[in-house]
Formats: sequence, structure tokens, C-alpha cells
Amino acid sequence: MRPGLAGMLILREELVMSSGSVLLVDAAGRRRSPATMPGYLAGRAPRNKGMHYPPDPPRAEEIVVVMRQAGQDRHGLRIRALIAVLWRGGLRISEALALNETDIDERRGSLLIRHGKGDKRREAGMDQFGFEQLAAWLTVRVSLPPGALFCVIDGSTRGRRWAASAARAELRELAAEAGVRRRFAPQQLRHAHAVELAREGVAVNIIQRQLGHTDLGTTSTYLQGIDPSEIIDAVRSRRPQPSQPPPDSRSSRPSAARRSPAGGGDGPRNGCCSSRTTCSSSSQASTTGAATMQKPW
Repeated sequence: MRPGLAGMLILREELVMSSGSVLLVDAAGRRRSPATMPGYLAGRAPRNKGMHYPPDPPRAEEIVVVMRQAGQDRHGLRIRALIAVLWRGGLRISEALALNETDIDERRGSLLIRHGKGDKRREAGMDQFGFEQLAAWLTVRVSLPPGALFCVIDGSTRGRRWAASAARAELRELAAEAGVRRRFAPQQLRHAHAVELAREGVAVNIIQRQLGHTDLGTTSTYLQGIDPSEIIDAVRSRRPQPSQPPPDSRSSRPSAARRSPAGGGDGPRNGCCSSRTTCSSSSQASTTGAATMQKPW
């Protein structure tokens, strides 16, 4: 490299002072952001550190309003189908976007997740409403290159898998346009699915398998989104059960025949014999019963 060109590159890459501020430029003289430099975020805590969002999933009415806001065009049918899979199937956003066209089995009412969390394979169920929304999107999907179920519609990358960041951004915009002020994220739709299953009386272990959780404690955190008013109403609607009479203490005592020893002792108080020796018939019955119990069959 000629000395003149090397000096020019060094001058371009060094800091440039402009009106009291420090600017970074690359070799081509273009402005460079400090965030692109190695170690820019080293030692800095993320902005959302310590923030905990309450388990406040959207209600069914709010989800339907957002789906109606999406419209009936190609983009609207795609986001409606995605909401249906997240809400009625309880899938994670990564699992939903990784679905292929062949992973849907409407006859069995199942969705095949090939690579779930921890690279685990499972099947999740979905109701008829979710498959109806998918069918409307599949009528448009057949005109695009085969591949991912939720794919890019326009541009040179049409047919490829839809990015999770783009799907999240579209969900937020639709919720804002529909006037839903509640947090409307893919994980919130998954929480809504778990809460609705619990309200319908589905067992917790089935909800755990549906969501793909390995720990039942994780499933219990999803069910914290139940409205406190529902808990209060459930407890207030309880009615006291009629009290049962206490069992008779005399009836719970062992009978005299069972209490009397086989040989000797005080003997039965109300037995068939008044002497301390037992009846021959009772001895024969006991001997016969013991012999019967000793038979191998």
C-alpha cells in the first residue's frame, strides 16, 4: 500500500472533531455510530433489567378487535392467522414462525412443533376457530414459494420465514390502531390461552403438555393471569356442606370375637360359650379358613 493512501485511511478512521462533539467515520468517510464499536455495551445493564410485566393477558374481546383491525388483505390474513395460532394453539412466537405448511393437520386438530424450546418435538392442539383463520391465509399462501407457513409476502425474500421482530412490531401497531391499551405481545396471547384452558376446567398437567413446559411451576405462573374478581366470585359462591354426624365410638371398637385370643384369656363376653374354651365348631372353621388361605391358588 502506498504511504499516501495509508495516511488517508488513517485520517478517515480517526476521531473527527465537529462543533465540540466527537464523531466516528469509517474508511469511506461515512459517519459511524459508536454502538457499532466493539465493547460499546460492555459493563452496561440492559434498559429493561428489573422490569417485571404483570400477568395481564388480553381478553377475548380485545383479541377479536385487533383481528378485525387487521383487515382482509394478504397482510391482514397473515397476521390474523398468526394471532389465531398464538391464541388458540398456545404456541411460542418462535414455534409459530417455524411451522411449515405440512405441519398442520386439521383432521386431527393438531400442530406439529418440530423444534420447540430445548429442541423438543411435540404436538399441540388447536380448535376449529384457529383452523378457520389458517384456511383463509392458506388460500393466499399457495401463490407464494413453498416453505414456512408464515412467510414474507413482498420483496426479493418472499416465501422465506417471517422475522419475529417484524411480527411483534405489527402486533403492537395493530393493537394501538384498534385502541387496545393493554400490552399485546405474542407471549401475552400464550398466557391468554393458558388462562382460558384453566377456566374451562382443563387439568393442569394437560395445560403443561399443551404449552410444552417441563416444570409444572412454570405453568402455574401462566395461570396467575386469572382476574382476581374471578377468584373472589368463586370463593363467595361456595355453600357450606351439611355436617355429617360423628361416628359412634362404640361401633368403632373391635368385636369381642376378634378381641378374644385363640387360646386362654378372658374369653368372649357375648360368644356362644360361657367357658374359657372355644367351641369346636369355631375351631374347625378357623382351621379350615387358615388352610384355605395357605392354598397356592
